[in-house]
Amino acid sequence: MTRLHQGILVWLRRDLRSDDHRALSEALADGQRVWCAFVFDREILDALPTRSDRRVEFIRDSLVELDATLRAAGGGLIVLHAHARDAIAQLAARLGVDAVYANHDYEPQAVARDAQVAQALARDGRLWCSFKDQVIFEKAEVLTGAGKPFSVFTPYRNAWRRRLTEADIAECPVHFDGRLAPPPAQPDAAIGYAAAGVPSLQDIGFQTTNLSELKIPTGASGAERLFDEFQSRIGDYQRSRDFPAVRGPSYLSVHLRFGTIALRRLVRFALQVERAEPAAADGARTWLSELIWRDFYFQTLHHNPHVVGSAFRPEYDAIRWEEGKHADALFAAWCEARTGYPLVDAAMAQLNHSGYMHNRLRMVTASFLVKDLGIDWRRGEAYFAAQLNDFDLAANNGGWQWASSTGCDAQPWFRIFNPVTQSEKFDARGSFIRRYQPQLTALPDKLIHAPWLASPLELAAAGVELGSNTPRPVVDHAQARERTLARYAVVKKPTE
Repeated sequence: MTRLHQGILVWLRRDLRSDDHRALSEALADGQRVWCAFVFDREILDALPTRSDRRVEFIRDSLVELDATLRAAGGGLIVLHAHARDAIAQLAARLGVDAVYANHDYEPQAVARDAQVAQALARDGRLWCSFKDQVIFEKAEVLTGAGKPFSVFTPYRNAWRRRLTEADIAECPVHFDGRLAPPPAQPDAAIGYAAAGVPSLQDIGFQTTNLSELKIPTGASGAERLFDEFQSRIGDYQRSRDFPAVRGPSYLSVHLRFGTIALRRLVRFALQVERAEPAAADGARTWLSELIWRDFYFQTLHHNPHVVGSAFRPEYDAIRWEEGKHADALFAAWCEARTGYPLVDAAMAQLNHSGYMHNRLRMVTASFLVKDLGIDWRRGEAYFAAQLNDFDLAANNGGWQWASSTGCDAQPWFRIFNPVTQSEKFDARGSFIRRYQPQLTALPDKLIHAPWLASPLELAAAGVELGSNTPRPVVDHAQARERTLARYAVVKKPTE
């Protein structure tokens, strides 16, 4: 078979695996020689607030595994530490390839970057080819009957499922067949290429984190272990997913974020279970809906780029949030797990320690910041963006706008989570609270959700000192609720 190109460079980004990979599959089908590259993009890394970031370490460890896999097949990774906008075209020129292949990235900054790379390649007479890989349906592939983007999830999900065919989730086979090319032997400082192999964290200006201590599995093999373990639990997913002390989620979100496992594979599995295993069908169906939420938020971001920094529903930008020193102090208490509400503080302590937060708790903590403390949702969104291992702009923005009632298919503005009743419902025995707020361990279950309601004798017996080893509540929820209803009155419709 005649190949279309003598040489192709595959630029890996959010797809750090060597199987079921659309761009790599297409490149191996089209090119006689195929190089693979990853860029530690300084445009992104230099903007990070700390030089100790679990995500950077997760990527680096995943790249080490991927590099070994590609080397075993005759290739290897070219890893650059540079500005990708310039470095990819420069690397393509050095290698003398005809084209650069990559999978689509959808964030506005990435779209602009890719357009600039494509222009630079075109000036050199090289092609830019990109493919859909990290979602099942993108952009305008799922629309309403009127040809408009969906703004409510359930009809979107129904349309998504109606449109789905086996071809949409078919595996993209990767057959190396001796066509992988090894990285250049000589470094090239001009393009940010230090040497063959994956640089250390220190080489790119970062430090090790507690990633290994947390035992967060990295790379495709780590994703495989988590997926294997979840397969036996998927039938319970619908029942267990809301309880943070229970092993209910798949814990694959960070692997979906960095593409160490293919979304297509997960959807194929969920559909297989739903169709063939009646006892597990409800769990599989619910998990599939969560995967579809990812596509929903990606299409929302594509059609509404203004959501980056503004409300999906512009009228909500009229809300006046708390500002000034007192607001800053409340925000700091939320960030530092000092609100005095045990479930909120336990969730924030988990996030700060591990970079992970259970989905139910993301809703609880976001609602608390916005509707109990009156803090602008954008401040919380930015804090999550800095802390979450699985941070994804589309999903993080969508989740925060859901909680603050400013987004598409959002929680109605007059529905306000009560942090105590949420705690009593989803952590009834206080197991999760005790894990991350150990000073409350000795409190009985009925008191652990609201320690300030305990008597002095009960507190003393449990070794809890309000205002000392346990913060007092920074707000009264009932009073905060009334303030929130008044705050949101600017968007209240006459019929509400």
